[in-house]
Amino acid sequence: MVKINGKDREAAGKTLSQILEEEGYQPLRVAVELNLEIVPKAAYGSTAVKDGDTVEIVSFVGGG
Repeated sequence: MVKINGKDREAAGKTLSQILEEEGYQPLRVAVELNLEIVPKAAYGSTAVKDGDTVEIVSFVGGG
């Protein structure tokens, strides 16, 4: 199990890009933290998660 934004998910072995797509996020509009470390956007496609990992996804919202 991988904890994604506080919820347990069956995501072990998936890349961050795959997780973002499944969760409905636009990669250019989010920041991703994996086990308390910010992951560069360029690494989303090559960074796979494993059992016990914690992923936090933060969306940017514009406004005015």
